[in-house]
Amino acid sequence: MTLRAVFVDFGGVLLRTEDQGPRLRLAERLGVPAGQLEKLVFESRSSLQASTGEITEEAHWQSVGDALGISRQETELLTAEFFAGDRLNTDLVEFLRGLRPQCRVGLISNAWSGLRDYITRNQFADVFDEMVISAEVGLVKPDPRIYRLALERMNVPPEASLFLDDMPANVQAALSIGMHALQFVQPAETLAELKRLLSDHR
Repeated sequence: MTLRAVFVDFGGVLLRTEDQGPRLRLAERLGVPAGQLEKLVFESRSSLQASTGEITEEAHWQSVGDALGISRQETELLTAEFFAGDRLNTDLVEFLRGLRPQCRVGLISNAWSGLRDYITRNQFADVFDEMVISAEVGLVKPDPRIYRLALERMNVPPEASLFLDDMPANVQAALSIGMHALQFVQPAETLAELKRLLSDHR
């Protein structure tokens, strides 16, 4: 069957941490192991609450700041420094932009409340026909319901769609409901494989 829609993840796919330096320096300055800092940001209770929309992104960062014993102003600086090594995968963004309107493009992301504004401010909201963001819908991958919601919004059956994510569990969940799926590993290789799959399912 022809692939009529491509869905992609955000963190780890469209936005990748290519320089660990800022996080390592930040952790050293705060006196905590880098791994502990990342867990606090991405795996803490407040992070999950922010991912499901129970609290705002700002409230999550304040919780991180409280756990580190730093002020609100320092927390705002921490946020910028933590993500300073992240880079947008511009090759993939431009490829996805070029797929439309022949093939629809959607986002399925476990993310906090600020993601839609971030995408808009950085001027690539036009890439997507739909953005399904966990904080806005109260569902997180790999829950099959978030994939079904995205498919419903795009009016595309699972077998006519392809999902791209860096987490194996999220890829497997997409496969389990009948979507085509591809795990993101390295930018160039993954983009080449994505092009091949789309060519094979014209």
